[in-house]
Amino acid sequence: MFFTADDDEIKNGKVTDIYFKRSEQILRELGKDKQVKAEIFLKKFPSSYQWGILAGIQESIELLLNGKNISVSCMPEGTVFKAFQPVMTIEGSYLDFGIFETSILGFLCHSSGIATKAARCRMAAGDRPIYSFGARRTHPAIAPMVERCAYIGGADGVSTVIGAQAIGSEPVGTIPHALILILGDTLEAIREFDRIIPQKVKRIALIDTFNDEKFEAIRVCRGMGDNIFGLRLDTPGSRKGDFLKILEEVRWELDIRGFKDVKLMVSGGLDEEDISRLSNAADAFGVGSAISGARVLDFSMDIVEIEGNRIAKRGKMSGAKKVIRCGNCLQDKVVLQEEAAADFDCPQCGARFDELFVDMISEGKKIYDFADAFKIRDEVLDKLKSLEL
Repeated sequence: MFFTADDDEIKNGKVTDIYFKRSEQILRELGKDKQVKAEIFLKKFPSSYQWGILAGIQESIELLLNGKNISVSCMPEGTVFKAFQPVMTIEGSYLDFGIFETSILGFLCHSSGIATKAARCRMAAGDRPIYSFGARRTHPAIAPMVERCAYIGGADGVSTVIGAQAIGSEPVGTIPHALILILGDTLEAIREFDRIIPQKVKRIALIDTFNDEKFEAIRVCRGMGDNIFGLRLDTPGSRKGDFLKILEEVRWELDIRGFKDVKLMVSGGLDEEDISRLSNAADAFGVGSAISGARVLDFSMDIVEIEGNRIAKRGKMSGAKKVIRCGNCLQDKVVLQEEAAADFDCPQCGARFDELFVDMISEGKKIYDFADAFKIRDEVLDKLKSLEL
């Protein structure tokens, strides 16, 4: 038995904080259930973050399709959002959805944290590919979610079989140190890889298992000739020294020997700062813990209307709200839910605002079709062009 909740346990409200269960018991006994509007928003980002990539919407919507008379309006998956902006509004009887607050926030907080970190790594890498190698740093039960969020945030590929299935692609990877250790030699390992593994898989040799990276790189390239696509450096911290200088040295030695087309891929504890520093010397990046172990984004859910009356706890603004966005200069404005974007002009460029929220559930019925991971990722990459780290 693994310590994980299955779909039915989540849908039955077992993954909830106990005070919601106790509140439910009290309200039912008193007959005090009321029609409310609740919204989800983020008060602040981790330090240095100025924006986030929204993820976890599809799972949240699936959870709220519970046969109850609930309506949901929200930003689509992959939307860029800022602090103090609502990302979702839920309307319905409190007892029809209140018990799911813990799970909904879990979907959004964790997924958005991963997608946002992947987007930051994507921006740091420029036009060089990045790959999600972090499944081993998280619970295996949530590997598909981690890989999907990494991908829609901007990763070019994911390493696990089930993660690739979740996005409809092929998994990516090189060779592990274990294969080289068992066979006893780096060149022999990549030669056997080349002989046995289908040719559609790129031949990328890991070159830091036994010997100096420079000399191993030269030996592997000479031994493989045109069959080698790239080399991966995953040098442990105890040997790393100045990773940039190691990369520059390997690149120089390969280039002067005619191996200019051989790509250099790096991995091992990288985040967006490391990627930025290494981006001129590396051709691709494998990112693990920085993405899979990304800080969650601390969304909260708060009631903002009860039976049509605008009311919220201290520190929160009452009334159901939404975000509208200028399609020209991407300025945002938070307005009441019933206000129309077309009634507002952008103060910066004068263009009309566009609606950012879409209706996904209306009176218990799903009215929105989700895009696949490829389309969401394309839209995210397009939005990243206008952002800064």
